[in-house]
Amino acid sequence: MDKATSGWINGFIGVAIFAGSLPATRVAVAELDPIFLTCARATIAAALGWALLWLLRQPRPRRADLPALMLTAIGVVLGFPLLTALALQHVTSAHSIVFVGLLPLSTAVFAVLRGGERPRPAFWLFSVAGSAFVVGYALTGGLDVSLKGDLLMLAAIVVCGMGYAEGARLSRTLGGWQVISWALVLSLPAMLPLALLTLPSSFAQVTAAGWIGLAYVSLFSMLIGFVFWYRGLALGGIAGVGQLQLFQPFMGLGLAALLLHEQVNWTMLLVTLAAVICVAGARKHAR
Repeated sequence: MDKATSGWINGFIGVAIFAGSLPATRVAVAELDPIFLTCARATIAAALGWALLWLLRQPRPRRADLPALMLTAIGVVLGFPLLTALALQHVTSAHSIVFVGLLPLSTAVFAVLRGGERPRPAFWLFSVAGSAFVVGYALTGGLDVSLKGDLLMLAAIVVCGMGYAEGARLSRTLGGWQVISWALVLSLPAMLPLALLTLPSSFAQVTAAGWIGLAYVSLFSMLIGFVFWYRGLALGGIAGVGQLQLFQPFMGLGLAALLLHEQVNWTMLLVTLAAVICVAGARKHAR
C-alpha cells in the first residue's frame, strides 16, 4: 500500500472516531462542568499517553520541537475541547456539528502557514465555496439559536485547525501517536491542578451516560483518534487529507439523531452535502 492511500485510510478512521466527540461532549457537559470536563479528559489521556511513551521507551522531543508541541496542545488539548464544551451549553450537538464544515479550510490555511504546503488555486475556490455554505447556514438560521454558541464554535474551529496542522507537521518526524502523547504530557502540569480545582463536590448526579461521554472524549477523542488522524495527515498531506473532515458532519448528525434524539432538519443535511461536494473538488487540486 502506498503512502498516500495509507494516509487517506488512517485519516478516515480518525474522522470516524472524532464524529462521536460532539455528541459525547453534549452528553457529558449536561452533567459535568465544562472546564472540569476539558481538564479531566486531558488528564486521563495524558496519563495513558505518558504510560505509552514510558513503556515503549520513546526518546524525548528535541528542544526545537517544543514550540510546535505547545501550539498543538493549545489547539487540540485545551482550545477545541474547552470551546466546544462551552458552546454546547448554548447549542445542540447537531447544530454545532455543522460548523465542522469549516475545519478543512481552517486546517488547509494552517497547512500553508505552518506546514509549507502549496495547494493549487482551484483548491481554494472549492474550499471557500464549501465553507460559504456552512457560514451561510449559520447566518440565516444558526444565529437565531445562540450567537454566543456560534462564536464559540467558530473560535474552536480556528484553534483546532492550528493544532491539526502543527501536530501533523511534527508527525512527519516524531510519529502520530508520539506527537499527541507528548502534547498531552506537556499540558498535564496545567490540566491536572485545574481538574482538581473544578472537581465537583459530588458525582451522585452523574449518570451512566455522563460517564460514558467522559470516557469517550478522554480515550477516543483525545488520544486514539489522533493516532490515526496525525498519521493520515503526515502521510497523505495536511490540506488534502484534511478535506475528509467534511464526512464528519454526516457521521455526527447521524449519531446526534440516533443517540440523543435531536432533530436533524433538511437544511442541515443539504448544507453539509453541498460542503462535501465542494471539498471533494478541492481534494483533486490539493497538491
